[in-house]
Amino acid sequence: MHSYEERVRAVAFYIQLGKRLRATIRELGYPAKNTLIGWYREYERRQDLPIGSAPRPPIFPETQKQVALEHYASHGHCISWTMRALGYPGRTTLTAWVRAAFPETDLPPVGPSVTTRVCWFEIGSQADPFSCGPMLMH
Repeated sequence: MHSYEERVRAVAFYIQLGKRLRATIRELGYPAKNTLIGWYREYERRQDLPIGSAPRPPIFPETQKQVALEHYASHGHCISWTMRALGYPGRTTLTAWVRAAFPETDLPPVGPSVTTRVCWFEIGSQADPFSCGPMLMH
């Protein structure tokens, strides 16, 4: 993120060099090509640059967020089930919402987990011998 002064300096230098992108970026060391073009277009349109960047509006309205959190809370605290039932949001977004709304909830980390498999021969003959897949006979 560049400060207002850095952006104004870059646009002024870009104009001074005859709108030569590579020369401006090489001399200043910043910004990226498309960033400088965007700053210049904004400067042409408004004759100034905005002091700060405007925050993005949320992708999901607050009502959809509340519906998702209510579904999560009333249907077994299951993120996967909530995502499948509602069709939104992604796992990362819903996990962030749940952690913010229910800080006492201890969620496992997102990603693959390591599970321990107990085979039938380890727990006795009462278990299903086909639950562990093929066994090698010695």
